[in-house]
Amino acid sequence: MKPEIVFGLESAAWPALLLNAGGAVLRANAAATGVFGAALAGDSPQLAAIWSPENGVAPEDFFALWEQTPTVTADLKFRATNGRTVPFTAVICTFNSEGRKWFVLQLLPAVAAATAPAPAPAVPAAAPAPVPARTTSEAGSMLLKQKLECALQLARTVSLDFNNVLTSILGHTSLLLSKAEEGHPWRHSLMEVEKSALRAAEIAHELTVFSRQEKEGQRAPPGNLNLVVSRCVDFFRGEHGAKIAWKLQLERGLYLARFDEAKVQQALTKILENAVEAIAGKDGQIFAQTRNVDLAEPTQDRNVHLAAGTYVCIEIGDSGPGIEAEVLPRIFEPFFTTKSGSHRGLGLALVYGIVTNHGGGVAVSSQPGAGTSVRVYLQAEKQLISESASPNENLHGTETILFVDDENMLLTMAETILSEYGYCVLTANNGQKALAILSRDNVEVDLVITDLVMPAMGGRELIERIRQLKPSMRVMCTSGYIPPTDKQSGTPYLQKPFTSHQLLSKVRQVLTRTPAVD
Repeated sequence: MKPEIVFGLESAAWPALLLNAGGAVLRANAAATGVFGAALAGDSPQLAAIWSPENGVAPEDFFALWEQTPTVTADLKFRATNGRTVPFTAVICTFNSEGRKWFVLQLLPAVAAATAPAPAPAVPAAAPAPVPARTTSEAGSMLLKQKLECALQLARTVSLDFNNVLTSILGHTSLLLSKAEEGHPWRHSLMEVEKSALRAAEIAHELTVFSRQEKEGQRAPPGNLNLVVSRCVDFFRGEHGAKIAWKLQLERGLYLARFDEAKVQQALTKILENAVEAIAGKDGQIFAQTRNVDLAEPTQDRNVHLAAGTYVCIEIGDSGPGIEAEVLPRIFEPFFTTKSGSHRGLGLALVYGIVTNHGGGVAVSSQPGAGTSVRVYLQAEKQLISESASPNENLHGTETILFVDDENMLLTMAETILSEYGYCVLTANNGQKALAILSRDNVEVDLVITDLVMPAMGGRELIERIRQLKPSMRVMCTSGYIPPTDKQSGTPYLQKPFTSHQLLSKVRQVLTRTPAVD
């Protein structure tokens, strides 16, 4: 039985194989089957079928030499479909899963083969023609490009798997937090777990940004910035409440803003981290507030030029030592930092990138000895958000939800959270099983939630099949990397990783809106 491992190299332009320690080929992408053909066909193809004796060692012995090395590059030869022996630069990656060892073998065109001229008829006493420098350079560039594409593919795979694990952790932890009273002895530890998972989500986000080759174009959903600010302050107040006086002032009747909740929370966390570090264990004060801003004409706030319009402003300030005048103009520069240790100087650069990508701006004012104030402006609509006394109110339901994901831990997480809030939950670990459930006469499903990236039948194909089968069915999609690209589809989207509250809130939002009818 083949392992349920996300390969991630199916669409690579170069041959790629997934192998076990015995040399059995468990996965082969289209490029590999195109080069090696029938040798990789059948139920249990072996690497030995394409391995050239010129390598001087059996394939299982070769891999045994490198099983303790995460990544190795070697020049190897393989037998192609036309019977020719073809040299490749082989990149071998070793990893463990389910207590077993696996190898990913990627075959890039060997530079020597790419640079060698076509054979010509033999001419006595004639020296071989030199390889043009331009050809060598082009071949090297091609190899470098393919290695970069390989790294991007691997980063995509890692970020997908990492986001799935974090989604399960965040879902279960936030559910327990919603049930734990303020004085519960485990509440502080649970908050630390959730905070650590959110910081791990930042790493996953950085991997996603590195591997993504195009920008997202989807309009962000509306959200409640008061809830995001409260959540961020609670994280830090729980850890530093004894030393720092916290003041939280939230605008009643806050304007509606559209934003990516995970990214804005990430930005606010960075600002609060700087505020806490500025006080550095001394007695001090940190304040956070939200307010509506209406500008009848263009306005300048420090370094930020704000066009006329409606905004929500989030201001976070501290009573720390402030920022020197000569340092202030450079605070948003990547890799610039005044902190010692392992700080990378990316905190405020990340904040600036997130806010400006939302069409907003970040203004900072500070004076030595007088503290620092950071103001985040996000464009808003002059429409009041609906406030609730608790983020867990009105999240219950009795509808039937079909949750589709190829990760069993996420199926368990979704069933646990949604069932706790009254929903009837069905699960399927692939698109075919989901369609089979929807085809049953005795099953009435109100909402389908599907991952976009799954083997065999992906989420987009499943959504199209559902629309053909049941045009009025409500559908919601999730992903840790790939957002829906069809702007006309109107399919609601939830970014992984997400908390239990984000899942429940999105589900209620989708279920209460009028379903589309073709």
